[in-house]
Parts: sequence; C-alpha cells; structure tokens
Amino acid sequence: MVVSDQLPGTSDDAALGGRLVLRQPVRGHRFGHDAILLGAATAARAGEHAVDLGAGVGAAGLALASRIEGITVTLVDADPALAALAEHNAARNGMDARVRALCLDVTAPADAFTAAGLAAGAIDCVLMNPPFNAAQNVSPDLQRRAAHAAAADTLHKWVRTAWRLLRPSGELTLIWRADGIANVLTNLAAGFGAVALLPIYPKPDAAAIRVIVRAIKASRAPLALLPGLVLAAEDGNPTAEAEAVLRGAASLPLARR
Repeated sequence: MVVSDQLPGTSDDAALGGRLVLRQPVRGHRFGHDAILLGAATAARAGEHAVDLGAGVGAAGLALASRIEGITVTLVDADPALAALAEHNAARNGMDARVRALCLDVTAPADAFTAAGLAAGAIDCVLMNPPFNAAQNVSPDLQRRAAHAAAADTLHKWVRTAWRLLRPSGELTLIWRADGIANVLTNLAAGFGAVALLPIYPKPDAAAIRVIVRAIKASRAPLALLPGLVLAAEDGNPTAEAEAVLRGAASLPLARR
C-alpha cells in the first residue's frame, strides 16, 4: 500500500500482480479477492458492453476490461467519492476511452439509467458484488456498511435491475456468500436460467465461503455445479490456480463461453 500524496485518506494499491493500480480509501470499503474473482468469472467479448453494479473503486470492472481488449465497461456506484475514484482508476490504467464511471444508485428507476446512457435491454453482461451481510452488527464506517450490509430485499432489487439492463440472452455474473445460495437461486428463478455455480474454498477440506454465479436472461437451460476454486493449500500458501487468477489475470471457467 502506498498512501497517496495527491488525495488525503486514499492509497494506491496493486491488483492482478501489478497489472492494475487502484486508488482507494485507506479506511472504509476496500477491494479484495471477491472483486478480482468476479472480474475473472465474467464472460464477455470485444465489442460488448458490460455494467459493473456497485462497482466501488472499479476493481472488478477494470479487471474485466484489462483481460478483454475492446470491451466497454460502465462502473456504477451510488457513493460519489467511490465513483470519482473509479473514474480516476480507469484513467490511471489507460482505460478511460472504454471505461466510464457513473454515480447512480443500483435501485434507481429505469428512467435514471436511461438518462445516464444505460437503456433497458441494451447491455451484454452485468457483473455485481451486492452487499450480502445482514444489517446487524455492522461497521460504523458508512462506506464499509454500505458495501457489506444489506436489507432483506437488496438482492431482489439488484437482480431486477440487472434483468432490466440485459439484452435477451445477456449474462449476469455475481458473487455471494456460499451459505446464502438458496436466496440467490430464488431471486434468479423468475427471469434467468442456465445458472452455473462455482464454489470458492478457503483451503482443502473446508466449506465454501463464496459462490460465483452466472445466469442467462430468459434461458430455460438447467443448473450446473462446476468444480470449485481452492484459494490456499494446507500450508497456507496460495494454490497455483488461485495465483493464476488473482495475480496472473487468468479467467475462471464461468468466463469461457
């Protein structure tokens, strides 16, 4: 971590083995493995338009843009300070010609998205890391609380926004707590199919802590459970597979169409 001398209270931190340098708050919400895994799991091709909902400082969307040349990405966050940092990070990493940041609440009405250039049914893929902790025993830091604590209907509202934005057969990719997968499947049931689940394990023989989910709008294809990713070996060192994704910018199986 390098504390920024240009914007007090922020630091410049490397991601993807130094391929990205992201400015973020020293305190409050900071990007981590979840964002990089989400970017690595999102399927997209050059010429497509992806929207990162709840983007924070842009880690997931910028990781996706760094992996796929020619993709357009819109980073959406309700916090103006984080949206400004996301805009800075796009420029800092030379991606501002195809990555932009919007200060917009994910639950805003459709006309607000349309006015911002995100018309219904026009987006190829949506990626998102919604707040997934119950709104109790939450952090006193406002940014951290907004990023991690959620009301009971938060996931429903975010999935509804993603469905509205996506074109027919567009793809939604999200990361969630592994013990909350039933809630994810319930919220996807009405408008999505071809759901694929990729569990994330902290180490061998441990229960999954996260699950990455890909779903296709209006598909009727069945659910698929994929082999999981183990982050660390028994000795605590990162696995080769995790290193390839988190530092080497490799994609995850969900991203391979």
